[in-house]
Amino acid sequence: MKKSELIRRTIGLFLLGFLISLGFLQPVREIFDFPRQWTLFKNEPSELSSRMPSFMKIAPIDPHALEVSGDAQHVQLTGKKTGSSKMMVSIGNMPVKEVAVDVLPVIRLVPGGESIGVKLNSIGVLVVGYHLVAGQNGERSPGEDAGIKVGDIITSINGQKVEDMSDVKALVNDAGADGQPLHVSIVRNDQTLRKTLKPVKDKKDNKYRIGLYIRDSAAGIGTMTFYDPKSRKYGALGHVISDVDTKQPIQVHDGEIVRSSVTAIDKGSNGHPGEKIATFPADERPIGSVKKNTPFGIFGSLNRNIRNDIADRALPIALSNEVKEGPAKILTVLNGNRVEAFDIKIMSSVPQKYPATKGLVIKITDPRLLRATGGIVQGMSGSPIIQDGKLIGAVTHVFVNDPTSGYGVHIEWMLKEAGIDIYQHHREKKAS
Repeated sequence: MKKSELIRRTIGLFLLGFLISLGFLQPVREIFDFPRQWTLFKNEPSELSSRMPSFMKIAPIDPHALEVSGDAQHVQLTGKKTGSSKMMVSIGNMPVKEVAVDVLPVIRLVPGGESIGVKLNSIGVLVVGYHLVAGQNGERSPGEDAGIKVGDIITSINGQKVEDMSDVKALVNDAGADGQPLHVSIVRNDQTLRKTLKPVKDKKDNKYRIGLYIRDSAAGIGTMTFYDPKSRKYGALGHVISDVDTKQPIQVHDGEIVRSSVTAIDKGSNGHPGEKIATFPADERPIGSVKKNTPFGIFGSLNRNIRNDIADRALPIALSNEVKEGPAKILTVLNGNRVEAFDIKIMSSVPQKYPATKGLVIKITDPRLLRATGGIVQGMSGSPIIQDGKLIGAVTHVFVNDPTSGYGVHIEWMLKEAGIDIYQHHREKKAS
């Protein structure tokens, strides 16, 4: 090999090694990790990074649409008008990355924190177990024999819609008296199936039975997260409501929420999730409807505005890319109906492009809340999280082995489920 060729190869390998090593340097990683897309609200400053290298510069391509302020360690971007724009990331005077920026109209929501009772009526009736019927041919469960499983939802029998347990009882009695089979439509894993069975007369009381335990409603407590003062749409809980026996999400036909009062706290500890103990009268006047039960909570409309007497002013929201590690507060009830603010710390926040339920990891730091509850307890789910005067999300789950910590969901995904489309105005403007 010629000496000149050897020198060229040596230099090439050196340069390759140098370029690879750059990728391990924090400043260079910051440049490559800098997002190609940024979303913010009009006239609401958004901090881009707290670790930006001093040699990195950011400048709006259209200064009339965007404004960049602050220093290299705390760069803030402010949208001056709604729509799409761009900014350029440079090293010195050399452009390295173009970033698209969407500026959205400001969304303001009233944070909740109120303790609420939730009453749900399911679509059809839910099968929650089996029981044996003592008939002429021994003990058996006709429903189990027909292939109906726990967690199935019975939606119709013999072509007649089933809405509650009384519907089932009447249809079973009629078919048993006539000696006719029941043609049962069920929903299982989003699939509609059909099963056939014959009711059996129970020798103990001479009543016809199908050997299934069923339920048509559920009730529980949780915490209001937010409501829109204009549309009165609300979101609460931050997680799905599942049946206590089947552990399956309840498919909601309708429901309502009422005010509830916290009477006691079962304090949490390692391995033992605590619980708020709350009550609400059966005849309590509803404050809103329930239309959806999703992995992000329950959603519907209020029939009147409600007050928490601590944060009744509508606050702007923060998108997942704006949330940062550090101090924040939650609103929740410890006793009676009184909503209070408590200190927490955002341990981590994952900027999410697609809906996901566990975008935040939080830790309770307020001494009084820790003394009262031990941390996050059941019934606290849905408590709104506020950081820097913005509504950023809701408490969802506790870590079983560390009740002082748990997960939160970003507010933008709850808004999506509530039918509050933060991007609608932006899409309409682009389309026109």
